Amino acid sequence: MALSGVFKIFDQDSDVVKNIKSTISSGIWSGGSGTLSTYFTQSAQSSSTGEYYYDVYKTNPATDTEAEVQFSITYGHLHGSGSLGTVGAATGNRATVAIHSQFVNLLLGPLADRFTYAGDTSSKHFYAISLKRARMREKVDPGNWELWLSGSSGVDETGQTYWKLIDDSGATVDPSVNKGGRVFNIVSGSLSSGVAETETAATSQPNGGLGLFYPDLGIWIISAAQADASGSFGTDRGITGAEDNLQKFYNAFVGGTKFQARREENISSTHYFCRIRNKRYNFSNNPTFFTQSDGSFTNPSFHKDPKTYITTVGMYNDENELLAVAKLSKPLLKSYAREAIIKVKLDF
Repeated sequence: MALSGVFKIFDQDSDVVKNIKSTISSGIWSGGSGTLSTYFTQSAQSSSTGEYYYDVYKTNPATDTEAEVQFSITYGHLHGSGSLGTVGAATGNRATVAIHSQFVNLLLGPLADRFTYAGDTSSKHFYAISLKRARMREKVDPGNWELWLSGSSGVDETGQTYWKLIDDSGATVDPSVNKGGRVFNIVSGSLSSGVAETETAATSQPNGGLGLFYPDLGIWIISAAQADASGSFGTDRGITGAEDNLQKFYNAFVGGTKFQARREENISSTHYFCRIRNKRYNFSNNPTFFTQSDGSFTNPSFHKDPKTYITTVGMYNDENELLAVAKLSKPLLKSYAREAIIKVKLDF
């Protein structure tokens, strides 16, 4: 129902409350799901960017035209092992050294040439997961993700072996902060109802830390040495071009069947309190409100006691241009005997 064209100016001191902060956590995968259990790659990628990285989908892009990339996986080596080519060679792109350099330059300081993990400072190669930017929005929720990879470090009730990874944010009061933002250690463990159920300190992991987690960038760096020791990846450090470490990493996802993660974003809100006094907004310009002939009420009971139903609140600027519309969940009865306060919330 359209109400009569009467505008009310907000009192900035009493009617408007600005900059209300709140944190929202939601499932990170397509459709708002918090758990990813199916993985697909695109066969056409193997002949283009496949030697550098794989895009991983939730549904099969060969049959689903709306399939969306969830994350990408890759493998990097300090000296280019695991990919075709040698220094100065005419053939081979040495893809793994390009990937290693890219992540080191992105996440570490100018003097660093490799990632170091708790208890292990000598690692020359890693596997990496890079979340699709649209999936994470602002950041991944630390302490609220769990990745199962097929491996040898854990057994479920069916006898299947899994390598279960989480971060140590629950045990870290002051995380490290470097060029890539906050950094947490990747450790062995699992979640129960979104809370770390079991967790091993990074320094006490066999052979050192498992990797590093950058929640503000949506990047996981997993020690390839640990992937071999704890996950039985069998990383091939040859230079023939047939090593296929990316396929091994992808197979570990398929065999693991679970990647649980949530995203976190900070929302700034402004609350507008629309105060409707008893003598305001009791008439309508809707043609069904009055008769066409003499302008009397179509409902005789409205004489000296008109009633309307508020369904919509319009927000206008100083030039009376409509900027936003808020819909009520159900019509609100308004009369001389009734007043109301409608709160309109705008999120930014």
